[in-house]
Amino acid sequence: MTQRWNDLLFAHWPMRAAEIEALLPDRLEADIFQGSAWIGVVPFWMDKIKLRGLPPIPGANKFPELNLRTYVRDTRTGTPGVYFFSLDAGSLMAVIAARSLFHLPYYWAQMSIKPRGDREFSYYSRRLLTGKSVRFAARYRGLGPTHKLAQSKPGTIEYFLTERYCLFTRDALGRLLRADIHHQPWPLEEAEAEISQNDLAAHIGLHLPDTAPLLHYSRHLAVYIWPAELVQAKVLAAAAAVAAAR
Repeated sequence: MTQRWNDLLFAHWPMRAAEIEALLPDRLEADIFQGSAWIGVVPFWMDKIKLRGLPPIPGANKFPELNLRTYVRDTRTGTPGVYFFSLDAGSLMAVIAARSLFHLPYYWAQMSIKPRGDREFSYYSRRLLTGKSVRFAARYRGLGPTHKLAQSKPGTIEYFLTERYCLFTRDALGRLLRADIHHQPWPLEEAEAEISQNDLAAHIGLHLPDTAPLLHYSRHLAVYIWPAELVQAKVLAAAAAVAAAR
């Protein structure tokens, strides 16, 4: 699957690892940087969506998206990745497809992203078809490219938060799945944001710290996602390949 992510705000808060790990599937643990686990809220809009071997899905080729994510490791292999607590999308067809094909916790939402100037946007999301109101509203802007963030380097917080090349999720039976991801390094900028409403973390029982989030902006990036596979099956296949090579 290919897609392009546009005008992203990365808003991140440090969290206690125990709080995050209480919500993770077995075999995943919180990945730690500077002594903390991290949780991110990421609003953006998506386009150029194509599923390999399939025609475009009507109503699912351009829409806003909003995700609540954290950063994890497979406890057996040490593989780092992203774990999504929720993903809201402005396309019902995209929600149905993503839940079916990738087993990701997508929700349909009323959403809008409106340009307010160069690299500046107002963003709104209200989840639909759920018993409890889950809303997000923000105004944010990128501050322009700088040499400091031209490319994230290993060991920096920017690299830790954005250079992730697989995602983990669970299927209907609770089994752990992994989908590999490919993209170029994120072209990050420093950012400013006014987040006036954010119910995402509270909806899953997490309380964000009363501190300003770490903010970054990115103009756009092409992303390639492979189908999700059972983690146990991937490990067995890898072991068989190593044994055959010997």
